Amino acid sequence: MKEFVDVFKKAFDFSGRSRRKEYWLFVLFTTGISIVLSIVDAITGLELAEDFGVLGGLFSLLIIIPTISVTVRRLHDIGRSGWWFLLTFVPIIGWITLFIFTLLDSQSGTNAYGPSPKESYSDFATAK
Repeated sequence: MKEFVDVFKKAFDFSGRSRRKEYWLFVLFTTGISIVLSIVDAITGLELAEDFGVLGGLFSLLIIIPTISVTVRRLHDIGRSGWWFLLTFVPIIGWITLFIFTLLDSQSGTNAYGPSPKESYSDFATAK
């Protein structure tokens, strides 16, 4: 849950790096919330079209910037430029490529986008 909130705190921060854990927990929570909101839209009759509900649409608008920023930071974590996010506009091949990129492990050490959050966290945990 902390990672989910952290993504919103850093919603307009497109620099730095995000771990796989932060990215995938954000994806998990937003997917779950979207499913619940779709069900609520269907039950309450708030659907404007067959696949578009009012609550789901508002939630999608709310998470668009945080989703882009956490994805850019995730790309930075594997040593890729945030411009690779534009692959989302390439049907199928672009989506698959971006999906694979988000699954890759963090680049160890410091890269062009900053120190590894994974190693910073493990150093902090062992210092306690």
